[in-house]
Amino acid sequence: MAEGGEDSKVNSPQPSPQFLEVNCKSLGKISRFAAGTKAGFAVSLINRKLETGAPLVSHIEAVKDEEEPISFGPDAVLVDYSNGWKLQTVTELDFGGVRKAESIPMIPRQAPNVQSSDGQRPTKLVPKSGVSSLYIGKILLAFIFIFVLGAIFTLALENLPSLILLINSRIQH
Repeated sequence: MAEGGEDSKVNSPQPSPQFLEVNCKSLGKISRFAAGTKAGFAVSLINRKLETGAPLVSHIEAVKDEEEPISFGPDAVLVDYSNGWKLQTVTELDFGGVRKAESIPMIPRQAPNVQSSDGQRPTKLVPKSGVSSLYIGKILLAFIFIFVLGAIFTLALENLPSLILLINSRIQH
């Protein structure tokens, strides 16, 4: 009878956790998310916490020893499968446990789209670069155009009274 009691404890459904834990390899720590969180939102938050130069997280997957991993797309809701399954991040450098550089020749590609905080649309990545000479040149050109436009308006306003007198004299004759 004791075996039946223990068996019912093992097979009884356990309450779902209030949060999910995702092991982030790039950060080297575990991130927690509320139950029902979309994977795209979680990836976006994790990528915001990464240091410069760290590989970006591409997606989240559930892994278990000697089992095929379960990948979560950006609109999928994160789920804890328990029984040895763990959620972990997959970085751009990961490719089925092998680094891409070792398995596939390096091909230049665009930066990945990072999901916005609502997980619906990709946000644009802005490169962190210094001030270039082209940027300074554009600013100087804008100032030149502003001064030229100012000079045109100044000349027009200075000559406006004489223009009005000329027009009035022609109308009266």
